[in-house]
Amino acid sequence: MKYCSACGHEVVFRTPPGDSRPRFLCERCTTVHYQNPRVVTGCLVSYEDRVLLCRRDIEPRRGYWTLPAGFLENGETAEAGAIRETWEEARARVEVDELYTLFSLPHISQIYMFFRARLLAPEFGAGEESQAVELFREDEIPWDQLAFPVVRETLEHYFSDRQNATFRTRTASLIVDPARRR
Repeated sequence: MKYCSACGHEVVFRTPPGDSRPRFLCERCTTVHYQNPRVVTGCLVSYEDRVLLCRRDIEPRRGYWTLPAGFLENGETAEAGAIRETWEEARARVEVDELYTLFSLPHISQIYMFFRARLLAPEFGAGEESQAVELFREDEIPWDQLAFPVVRETLEHYFSDRQNATFRTRTASLIVDPARRR
């Protein structure tokens, strides 16, 4: 960041009085510019004994399979964002059951929230950001073609939990060694 979004003056990067972290701040108007994690929200959509996956048509990981998800918008609840993203990426109408997985990814400053949801009808299709959308049984999941570790973990928990029909909210922090991020 070079300039203050409030007044246009150049910013400095230092620890403001009373704070514990360096931040961009404007010495003219005293605005502190906080940079916070981005929230990704989406759905693990089930229909009968299958789950809905989207083949990504955008980077990162274009061509790989994922759960329908994307960035939460300002003024939107996490649940509403998950429903919207599911429609945008998979053209699927869903009913959300509950928050299922919550992942912190501090190495990329993101938080992922996946809700369990039910497909209201077996109608879906590829949205703007998807090459294809399909329903998969557990043994059909393209495990070696999943886009992100959070998708794999969510699916593994789901298929494990489905055996006892007990779905609890799970949380985890995925820490990646900075040397492996290239």
